[in-house]
Amino acid sequence: MSSNAPVGQLAYVLHSRAYRESSALVDFLTPQGRLRAVLRNARGKAGTLARPFVPLEVEFRGRGELKNVGRMDSAGIAGWLNGEALFSGLYLNELLIRLLPAEDPHPAVFDHYAATLQALAEGRPLEPLLRAFEWRLLDDLGYGFALDSDIHGAPIAADGLYRLQVDAGLEQVFLLQPGLFNGAELLAMAEADWSAPGALSAAKRLMRQALAVHLGGRPLVSRELFRKP
Repeated sequence: MSSNAPVGQLAYVLHSRAYRESSALVDFLTPQGRLRAVLRNARGKAGTLARPFVPLEVEFRGRGELKNVGRMDSAGIAGWLNGEALFSGLYLNELLIRLLPAEDPHPAVFDHYAATLQALAEGRPLEPLLRAFEWRLLDDLGYGFALDSDIHGAPIAADGLYRLQVDAGLEQVFLLQPGLFNGAELLAMAEADWSAPGALSAAKRLMRQALAVHLGGRPLVSRELFRKP
């Protein structure tokens, strides 16, 4: 005998803000995509759960774009993030709010987000985790490109110079200009070999270039956190 009762789904809070008298408007990340929902009585027990980085099971009600939270329970122990790991988590949340379309399922992004939070809580090096997440997000949204071949399909040459043609890929160039990448760095990125000289800093520049067009020219607020003493 089947039941028509709503089924909860795994979720994380990406952002929450006060809404009307005692409610909150909450952006959630779920395997079914980014969902926005009204949480009633946000000052009660449910409100204490509606914090970033806490694994939740949430029952969403309603068919419109703005849902209602019917039930919300803890679905595990949240990893403790502080310092730069906390800033990194907030950066991931802002990226997802800005780039992930509403109600567009991306279960692989959800799984990678959960794994990245766990790795941040364990104190693993931040930069490789952030670069891997950015790359996975771009790829899953259809904005990815090859790191070991250029836009014409030719293998990346270790001694070559390349520029990023956004939404197309890497193009070899033969005149020095700002913002270029050398082939050895790109090949190291393709293998996730972060011990290679310059690979991590080049990966950060490359991801900023690749993300910029999709962020619509508006800077990420969370990036400023890393610049504060």
